[in-house]
Order: sequence, then structure tokens, then C-alpha cells
Amino acid sequence: MKVTRRDLLTGAAGVVALGTRDLARAQSPSPPAAAAADPSKVRGKPASALGQRAPSEKPQRLARGTSSQTPHQDLVGTITPSDLHFERHHGGVPAVDPKTYALLVHGMVDRPMMFTLAELKRFASVTRVSFLECSGNFNRNAPPETTPQQLAGLTSTSEWTGVPVATIFREVGVRPQATWFLAEGTDAAMLTRSIPVEKAMDDAMIAYAQNGEAIRPEQGYPARLLLPGWEGNASVKWLRRLELSDRPFMTREETSKYTDPLANDTARMFSFVMDARSLITSPSYPQTVTRGWIEISGIAWTGYGRIQRVDVSTDGGRTWTAARLQEPVLSKAHTRFRHLWNWDGSEAVIMSRAVDETGYVQPTRSVLAKERGPGAANYHSNPITAWVIRADGTVVYKPEPWA
Repeated sequence: MKVTRRDLLTGAAGVVALGTRDLARAQSPSPPAAAAADPSKVRGKPASALGQRAPSEKPQRLARGTSSQTPHQDLVGTITPSDLHFERHHGGVPAVDPKTYALLVHGMVDRPMMFTLAELKRFASVTRVSFLECSGNFNRNAPPETTPQQLAGLTSTSEWTGVPVATIFREVGVRPQATWFLAEGTDAAMLTRSIPVEKAMDDAMIAYAQNGEAIRPEQGYPARLLLPGWEGNASVKWLRRLELSDRPFMTREETSKYTDPLANDTARMFSFVMDARSLITSPSYPQTVTRGWIEISGIAWTGYGRIQRVDVSTDGGRTWTAARLQEPVLSKAHTRFRHLWNWDGSEAVIMSRAVDETGYVQPTRSVLAKERGPGAANYHSNPITAWVIRADGTVVYKPEPWA
């Protein structure tokens, strides 16, 4: 086909006009509605120095004075994001300068020593996944409108990195007659706890990292004691002193506090280990479910090692079925369990119970009440708990009397 000079000029003008329109459209901001309707039509945000959650995802801890609780109903795995790890303190969160930080180790040792943070980091490090739990992690008087976070939000699991306490004790030369050590924090409460040396030589560590980064201030920055499987109060944060002795120090936090009254007018002392427990996190309040297949999911943990089995009941405890455990099942760490259930639309009561590798079975509330008595302090309470799925699909917590 013959192309004339007029055809060329007309075509060139059209191309120029089209290019001008495209350039103007690229330089002008796109309407938000159009971007939301089809993100592929708009260039996304550039790289940033710090990642953020999606705007629609807003999990938050529930802060209550001296503590804040993990939102278990919003989580799906076993590792708790660092900013959602529960916190508990007795004198607020101190600001500790890592440049001047020092840990004193003394008492019944051959070589009393001070360690800076840099010196602690020079030792061979270890990493392990472990849960922490406050021994008061149970809302005994919770109403039906209670979330898993409000019921038992004072437990979380993280990956911890630090130096074994055993390494430090070998460095200072702990004497054979030393059987206990005192751990002291830098916080305004100067929290202190007596710990058996046996635990130090097993799996205790001085942790300075959590989930791949420096420990958060609420978790004891720049360094804390970590006692896997033991009550959180004993894992002293903002650690500044370890003193070796041949007897416990009988501090306030292990005499007038953190003891377990029993029904026979006696009390347990130094009840460090957290017993096996499980918690259904979905479905739970304030969720609404629909008739058909539902995945019942939650977490289980024990201070005595690994979770061996989690049983789920959908008929108020009359019958039980073993749930599927999510691998890997780690020692002294949260374990995720899952169970598929076909809900027929009628009201149902769902619950879970944990069994650990020692054979211990999570008890009912009535069994705990019988052992502890009606006036027992709220420590080491790990009862089987239940959720009610109403016929309309709403889910609420099922309260039970402590008797």
C-alpha cells in the first residue's frame, strides 16, 4: 500500500498525542478507589526500612497496668511475634543502657566476676524455642464474653538466643557445696528469685536475643534469665546479679508471693514447673461460625517436656478424640493442635485437654479446686476450659464455679 506524506504526518501527530496523554496519566496520582479495585494497575510502595503489618491486620496486646496479654485468637502458629509477646513486671520497664550493662556473679564461687554484654556475647551461644508463662495465667472469674487473650493471655513462645548459665558458672568456678543461686533484676522492684543450681546446669540461659533480634525492653533488654518450662516470674528480666549459695534466699517473691496454698492449710513452695495445659483459640469468643466443617485449633504446652497428645471433645466432655499435632512438637514450647469437626447446627460445648510425655493429664476445674481449696491463690491453675457454640453460630466462653 502506498503511504503518502500526509499519512505519515497524521500518524506521527497521533503517536505524540497518545504519548502525552500516557505521560500525564503516569505523573498524576491515581484515585484511591481505582487502586483499591485493581492494585495491578498502580505501582506499589517502595522498599522501606521497617516492615509493617497489612492495614487490615491489627492484633494487639491487652494492657492492664503491670501486664499485657497475647492475642491468641489472632495467631495461627506457635511462635509469638515479639511485639505481641506477653509482658509482666512489678516495677515498670526500666531503661538499661547496653553500653554500661554488667552482670555480677559472686557468692560461693572461686572467681567472682563481672560480665559486660559484649563479654557475654563472646561465649558460644545456644538457641532454643521455649514458652514463657506467668503462674497467674488464668482468669478464674471470666464471664461468657471472654476471649482466649483475656482468659489465658499470659503465655507466649519465642526463639531465644544466649549463653548457657552453666557456661558462666564454669567460668567463675562454682563450688561443689553451692546448690542454689539468687537471680536479681535491675527493675525498680529489684525482683529476686532463688533457683536451684541443677536447673542452671540443665537448660537455663542468659538470653539476649529473641526471634532473631535483640530482646525487647519489656522482655528484659539487654539480657534476662530464661528458665525453660518454669514459671515466668523465676526467669528474672534485666538481669544484673547472680549469687551462689548452699540454700534458698527466701525472698518476698517466693514466700509471701508465688506460693500455692493447698486445701489442707499447707502450701507448695518453689513450685517452678508449669503443668500441661491446652487452650482452644478457634472457634472462640467473639467468633461466629456456620454449619458444616469447622477446624478446632489451639495451643498446648507443658514445662515437663513435650506434649504427647491433645484430646478434643465436642459434646461437653462425654467423648474425646485425639487431635492432630502440628510438627515439629518441641520440648517446653507451644504446640499447635487441629481437629476437623462437622457441626450440625445444634448447640455444642467444645473443650480440649493436654497429655504430656510424663503421662500427666490436664485436670478439670473441680479436681483443681479439690486439691487447692476454695481460697487458693490463682497460681498454677491449668484447668480444662470450654467454649459454647450456640445454635446461631455465636461462640462464648463457658464459665464454671471454683468449687
